[in-house]
Amino acid sequence: MRLKKLIYLFLGFLGLGLGAVGAVVPLLPAFPFLLLAAVCFAKSSQKLHTWFTCTKLYKNNLESYVKGRGMTKKTKVKIMITVTALMSIGFVMMHQVLIGQIVLAGVWLFHILYFLFGVKTIQPGSQEAASQA
Repeated sequence: MRLKKLIYLFLGFLGLGLGAVGAVVPLLPAFPFLLLAAVCFAKSSQKLHTWFTCTKLYKNNLESYVKGRGMTKKTKVKIMITVTALMSIGFVMMHQVLIGQIVLAGVWLFHILYFLFGVKTIQPGSQEAASQA
């Protein structure tokens, strides 16, 4: 059980670090890494999870989504472009593995459809988006 907590802690801090970089670097999205950190901290340490959910990084990037309000169009587009670019690289590298390309294309399609229709789009100036600004 202790090893499992250590793995979650490691993944949480890795997600936190990459998310912090993603909050500054335009090409790297912060959202998926911070979501990883939130999940891993919640599974490893209530104290870390509480601390993380009180940080400005969490409030600016995840809070609105976690509370079910949605994301700004800018955030959604940034995530979709980054994932599309990264999956395209994987797709090209799998040129000899047809089943791999099919699976990757399916995951990509699900990702795009989810962000287009499954995640509510909120306006950047609204109170709901204030925590994402």
